[in-house]
Amino acid sequence: MKNLVVISIVHVLIASCTLCSFAQSTKTPDRQVAVTIDDLPAGMADHLPASEITAMTGKLLSTLRDQKIPVVGFVNEKKLYKPGEVDERVKALRMWLDYGFELGNHTFSHMSLNQVGLTAWEDDVIQGESVIKLLLAEHKMKLRYFRHPYLDVGRDLETRREAEAFLTQRGYRVAPITLDGWDWMFAGLYEDAKARNDTAFEQQIVKEYLSHHDAEFAYAEQLSVKVVGYEPKQILLLHASDLEADHIGELLDLLRKRGYRFITLEDALGDSAYSLPNTYVGEEGTGWLEQWAITQGKIPQGEPQIAQWVFDRTKQLHLSTGQVSAIPQ
Repeated sequence: MKNLVVISIVHVLIASCTLCSFAQSTKTPDRQVAVTIDDLPAGMADHLPASEITAMTGKLLSTLRDQKIPVVGFVNEKKLYKPGEVDERVKALRMWLDYGFELGNHTFSHMSLNQVGLTAWEDDVIQGESVIKLLLAEHKMKLRYFRHPYLDVGRDLETRREAEAFLTQRGYRVAPITLDGWDWMFAGLYEDAKARNDTAFEQQIVKEYLSHHDAEFAYAEQLSVKVVGYEPKQILLLHASDLEADHIGELLDLLRKRGYRFITLEDALGDSAYSLPNTYVGEEGTGWLEQWAITQGKIPQGEPQIAQWVFDRTKQLHLSTGQVSAIPQ
C-alpha cells in the first residue's frame, strides 16, 4: 500500500510538471509595438467638412489617451489648406499635441520620392514643416520624425542615400514600419457604408479589417524571426479615419491578445534591428521587414492577401466617387 501511495505521488508530480511545461510553452510572448498614424489631419476622411474631421480626431485621440497609447501622427500640411476651413483643420492638428501626442512630417503633398526628382521632393519635405514646427514649438517640442509617402525610399540606391542624408541634415529620424494591414483600404469602404447608414456592411468591414490585421501580425512575427532572428520592437502603420476613430480600441485589444505592449516610437527605434543593412530600392515601397529580407537576398513569401471583395468594392467606390485614391501610405 505504501508503494502505491508513493507511485501515485510521483504520477501527480509528473503530471504537474507536464502541465507547467505546457503552460510555459503556450505562454503569450512579450512583444512590443509603437503605433504611428499617417495622413493627418485626415486620411480617407479628408473630403469631409472640417467640423467632422475635428469630431473624428477627438474620438480617435480620446481612445488613445484613455488607454495610454503613445502615438506619433504624420502630417500632410496640404490637407490644411481648404478654403474656409484652414483654422478648423489646424485646430484638429493641434489637438494631437494638446492630447499629449507627437507630430511628424509626411511631406507637404504626400509626394513620392519615386515619382519626382530629388530636388522637388526635398522642397516638398521642407514645405511640409511650416505649421508643424509652429505647433510643436507651442508645446516646447521639436520636429524629429519623417515618414516616406507610399513608403517609397527611391528607385536607386544613390537617390535613397542622398535623401537619407538630406533628412539627417534637417534633424529627422526616418520612421520605418514593420506592421501594416492596409487599413486605408477598409477605411474608405467603412466611411461610405457609414454615410449610407448601412450598418450591416459596416460590421462586415470591421470584421474583415480585424481578421486581416490579425493575419498580417502573425505573418510579420514569423518573417521577423526568419530575417532578424527574433521579433524586434515593431512599428505599426495606421491612418487617420472614421474606421480607426470608431474601432481602434478593438485593434488594440487584438494586439494585446497577441502579447504586445505599447511603447514610444523612440523606444522602438532603439532596437538594433533598425540598424541592419538596408539597400532596398524599387518602384514600389514596402515595409522594413521586407526591405531587410530583400537586402539579405531572401524573397518574402506567404503574406496574407486582402479579400477580393474588398478590392472589388474599393474599385467600385473609386469609379463612382473618385474619393478613394492610390495607396496613401
